[in-house]
Amino acid sequence: MTKKQLSLITGLTIAALILGLLISRRVWFRLDLTKNRAYTIAPVSRNLYTEIPDQIQITYYLSDKLSAVSPLPGEIQDLLREYAAYSHGKIRVTVRDPVKAGLTAAVERLGIRPNQIDTVERDQATTAIVYTGITIEYLDNIEALPLVFSLETLEYDLTSRIRSLIRGAKREIGVILGDSAKQWNNDYQYLNQVFVQSGFSVRVIPAGDEISDTLPALFVLGGTEDLDEWALYRIDRYIQGGGKVLFAVNSVYVNAQSNEQPRVMMDKGLLSMISLYGATVKPALVLDRAALNLSYRVPTDFGISLVEQIKYPLWIGVLESNGNTDHPLTGNFSGLDMFWTNPIELNPAEPVDAGPLFTSTGEAWLMTKDFAIDPRGASYLFEQELPDTKGVKILGATLTGKFPSYFAGLPKPKREWSEEELPDLPTEPKESRIIVIGNTEFAAHSYEYTSQLRDLNFLVTAADWLGNDDDIVTIRNRQGQHQLNKILDEKKRAQAMAFARAVNVMAVPFALVIVGIFMAWKRRSRAKQISGGREPAA
Repeated sequence: MTKKQLSLITGLTIAALILGLLISRRVWFRLDLTKNRAYTIAPVSRNLYTEIPDQIQITYYLSDKLSAVSPLPGEIQDLLREYAAYSHGKIRVTVRDPVKAGLTAAVERLGIRPNQIDTVERDQATTAIVYTGITIEYLDNIEALPLVFSLETLEYDLTSRIRSLIRGAKREIGVILGDSAKQWNNDYQYLNQVFVQSGFSVRVIPAGDEISDTLPALFVLGGTEDLDEWALYRIDRYIQGGGKVLFAVNSVYVNAQSNEQPRVMMDKGLLSMISLYGATVKPALVLDRAALNLSYRVPTDFGISLVEQIKYPLWIGVLESNGNTDHPLTGNFSGLDMFWTNPIELNPAEPVDAGPLFTSTGEAWLMTKDFAIDPRGASYLFEQELPDTKGVKILGATLTGKFPSYFAGLPKPKREWSEEELPDLPTEPKESRIIVIGNTEFAAHSYEYTSQLRDLNFLVTAADWLGNDDDIVTIRNRQGQHQLNKILDEKKRAQAMAFARAVNVMAVPFALVIVGIFMAWKRRSRAKQISGGREPAA
């Protein structure tokens, strides 16, 4: 190779490198082998540029100290660069250290707060104050993600907020607490936190108050024995006008905090109204072999108490495989934890479409009488009705279409102490969506018992689906939290565990020995061939 040719090749290589750097912002490739392609942004995120009229600025406020001790900021930057790469220039991404840029005060005014982390430097444990938050700017509006330290819901958070900004519409959810004894900031504090973190504004509507026609979605939590006809008329009218509602209701009253016997609830009209729409919540409790373990303390003769665990069939672990894979809400279903839940029977009238959202396993059965919930003193009653009621039970369902009015042809309800008159029903019902779940408590206290977010995350995705953001639903929590209780039969589980032990303890080591012997024999044979048939020296 001549000196001239070497210089030419070197020049061309440098030019190719420079060109590659210039186009690297627009050409993006990532090999993602995870289930559900958790590290590849979804089509709705890749196609956001078609919805964006003006440029969006995403700023990742990141402390250099955090980048030095954790790989996660690099992964977050990769995801942000992927947004920019697919945006056709509509999204610009900047990474800044607020301390170096002198922007700490401005950043904190946007809601991004410093966080303390533990680090080790030169074998010395220290603490550092770091920032890791994101702002999204569009025209004069700014949305902030105050703390970004996970990839699990980051794509959902970014895409939902970008869409909200460009549409100029607030993400809002209305909530009616049907059970008068419940309080939103107390009994539903975890659900409220998840809604706020997901960018929703929550409006708690007192039962019986007006429900705005512009409200994107409404949650009715409980109310079988408390919601009167006045409150039901408001909900029914909202649905007739095209409003979307999630009903989380019970038909059997259970109070584990008292000695009160579980009983069938006295319906004041709520369950009848839901049944008219197409889903009947049956007066029974569902039990399932796919159950969670319940821990409780047992006193002993020595003055101490021991913690025992028992599989509690009234506390159902709804499996991933029992979600409706054809529905966007449960397409990437990661299961739910539901206790003292009621079965649902679908009975839609034309033109309403109804279908199960998630179900029990085929090993489930019902308790329709002699209700017993004590895992110790009454467990012998649990399987009384198993032979006659065993089978798959619907635990959650969806209804879509134009719903009949519960108050059609009836006089409008009145209140004795008020002269207020309710507005008329719409002359023609509009298309609507309804979710029915035969359980209220899972929305209130499941996180306290399991420390799992899947129930609360499901309710957030339900709010998105009710608000017609079907494509947004598919990207929330794409990695999921998966349950490990798919093998229900104790004998089969023991066999699976024995097989796993045999493979790991015996089969794998034996296979390694065989491979080693074969490789040694092959190496010796090759050496013998090279030496002309003579045995190689030891």
